[in-house]
Amino acid sequence: MSINQQSVGEIARSITGATAVFHKYKLDFCCNGHLTLADACVKKNVGIDEVISDLQTLIDNQKQHLNRVEALQTDELIEHILARYHEVHRHQLPELIRLAERVEKVHKLHPDCPTGLTSLLIEMQQALLSHMMKEEQILFPMIRAHQLQAVHPIAMMRHEHTQHGESLEALEKLTHDITPPEGACNTWQALYIGLNAFKHDLMQHIHLENNELFMRIS
Repeated sequence: MSINQQSVGEIARSITGATAVFHKYKLDFCCNGHLTLADACVKKNVGIDEVISDLQTLIDNQKQHLNRVEALQTDELIEHILARYHEVHRHQLPELIRLAERVEKVHKLHPDCPTGLTSLLIEMQQALLSHMMKEEQILFPMIRAHQLQAVHPIAMMRHEHTQHGESLEALEKLTHDITPPEGACNTWQALYIGLNAFKHDLMQHIHLENNELFMRIS
């Protein structure tokens, strides 16, 4: 299916950075996420060729990144995952929890207040820290040592990745697809910007392990 016939909601989920392109052209990927890109552009009187060009740039950049990643040796790939994702997640979540706690406290009477977000992020943090520790202390050393038994912890990591994905779905539902309400304060906007970055990083992290690193072993 050509990209102009895909729904804007699907494109927003599948192409990292697509939401920024949609914001640029004021295309609604939330409430009108079911519209095809072509229909969404007609609705907003936006030139579809410009939108597709920007989306194609994102796709090309992602392909270049993946090609560089695929060229890495397994030990180098593990180091990349540790530095780019494990350490980044450890810094992202405490700040997101702090911001969520403040938004829930200050805006608890607002109809769009993401009530329960702080608790969800704390649960995600605990699950992710445990998951990364198991990879760092058990799975990655086994992979480095070329141990065939690594297929067993890999199966468990894949299962936990699925659980992380379910948590992201819960997060999106709680935050209206991570879209702040009109007139949201700076803290609320900063929180959702951070949540979007975290979501994209975690999805890329899981993709890299499931479809690149683990495929080299299993």
